[in-house]
Amino acid sequence: MLTRNPAYQMYNRRIAVASVLYVAAVFAASSVLHHRAPVSPLAIGVALVPGIAVSLMIYAMARLMLELDDEYLRLLEVRKALIATALTLAACSAWGLLEIFTAVPALPVFWVFPLWCVGLFAGALFNRLTLGKGGGL
Repeated sequence: MLTRNPAYQMYNRRIAVASVLYVAAVFAASSVLHHRAPVSPLAIGVALVPGIAVSLMIYAMARLMLELDDEYLRLLEVRKALIATALTLAACSAWGLLEIFTAVPALPVFWVFPLWCVGLFAGALFNRLTLGKGGGL
């Protein structure tokens, strides 16, 4: 099972900590700042704190790829990331074109990383469907 691999255990710990920090930072920022708060150094600093947690999540993913000593497991993670990136780029590009040429509402850039994370699930599902039990889901 993948969770017995020490690299996945460390990854799960790092992601859990970063996720808790992210949720706490978003709640803290939304309670301190009202929607569309005036621009000030303090407002900018508070609004960017959740981004630190996102950076920690990305760091956890990068560390997983570095710490995995099994090339097959690393391949699965790289495939997931490539699929997530492809889906995110395609969706954001298509929505951007819709924004330019139609009256659809603007998509806040905030949603790009969550969309990429959904793409990771799609990549894991793709791995499972194409590689069977070893697909990492």
